[in-house]
Amino acid sequence: MAFLADALARVKPSPTIAVTTLAAELKAAGRDIIGLGAGEPDFDTPDNIKEAAIAAIRAGKTKYTAPDGIPELKKAICAKFARENGLDYKPSQISVGTGGKQVLYNALIATLNPGDEVLIPAPYWVSYPDMVLLGGGVPVVIPTSIDSAFKITAGQLEAAITPKTKWLIFNSPSNPSGAGYSRSELKALTDVLMRHPHVWVMTDDMYEHIAYEGFEFVTPVQVEPGLYERTLTVNGVSKAYAMTGWRIGYAGGPEHLIKAMAKVQSQSTSNPCTISQWAAVEALNGPQDYIATSCRAFQRRRDLVVSMLNQAAGVECPTPEGAFYVYPSIRKLIGKTTPSGVVIENDEVFCTQLLETEGVAAVFGAAFGTSPNFRVSYATSDEVLEQACQRIQRFCASLK
Repeated sequence: MAFLADALARVKPSPTIAVTTLAAELKAAGRDIIGLGAGEPDFDTPDNIKEAAIAAIRAGKTKYTAPDGIPELKKAICAKFARENGLDYKPSQISVGTGGKQVLYNALIATLNPGDEVLIPAPYWVSYPDMVLLGGGVPVVIPTSIDSAFKITAGQLEAAITPKTKWLIFNSPSNPSGAGYSRSELKALTDVLMRHPHVWVMTDDMYEHIAYEGFEFVTPVQVEPGLYERTLTVNGVSKAYAMTGWRIGYAGGPEHLIKAMAKVQSQSTSNPCTISQWAAVEALNGPQDYIATSCRAFQRRRDLVVSMLNQAAGVECPTPEGAFYVYPSIRKLIGKTTPSGVVIENDEVFCTQLLETEGVAAVFGAAFGTSPNFRVSYATSDEVLEQACQRIQRFCASLK
């Protein structure tokens, strides 16, 4: 009898975490390494949020809470959904978890039966397919490319739906591409979903507030209210407020789904960190000026990186609508050879050679389901980004 669960054989460790860990190890060993793999803002958590956490500690708010969140935070989340998205949720329709990842995972574990299919547009966040597999479901990838701006079409969505389809996981702006769907593009997709009432929608709106000039963020149920009873709208404080380590994610959805997710959480982690919950209350209810300030910095960095990568030989880098990633294509570099004789057979080889020769750590595109590409996170300083892009330019120029 095998000791480890068969389910573990279906999944793999997170490639983004692996790249970040390797970069840190090489740096500790004395290598000059620039890590562009981390998906988190480099800014500090705003002071008002930190002070709210300190005040909660001093007030003795350090005990267990309800498994899926304190009433004050659920109320703040309801107010956020109403204020920013025009969505009406009651506290009983809100789930709070230890980061958006747990919220997504809880929903899948609570709903998937063996053989249930989950539609996942690619490129996708690395954890989506593996969470589906752990839940016993079947990930069904809908491919895109740089030529389609990394967005699926209504026709592709229609063709992918079967009687076994239970969920569509939808992420805009996207990790890893930064692609954001316009209202009209989203309406075309929701029109398809309205014709298939057995398909639920799981939206990952984590990058809602990192959206740039000329792009209007909308979430699916805003565009099509008819999807309200079968949509789980997932968000969190990690990216918008530079609170990645605080680990607070949340979602709004139908009450029976929220109760099922609470049951899963009550028997796994129970409540998210109490102090982090009180910090999140302040994040959502307090001053919001940090968001605009950080977004301006991210847009400046985006423009810098897009410009410099498009000057690298053989690299095609589209301009993303949001998030803090670019997802360049290296299709023109496949088959070329490094000065040491290594053939660039795929994007994993490209990223390995880039790390070994120039000390730049990026994540290869196959990890996100779309090749040949690589992901660069520009959530670091302008100076570091400029140096990293110069190294990438030098590496690409050396390929023959």
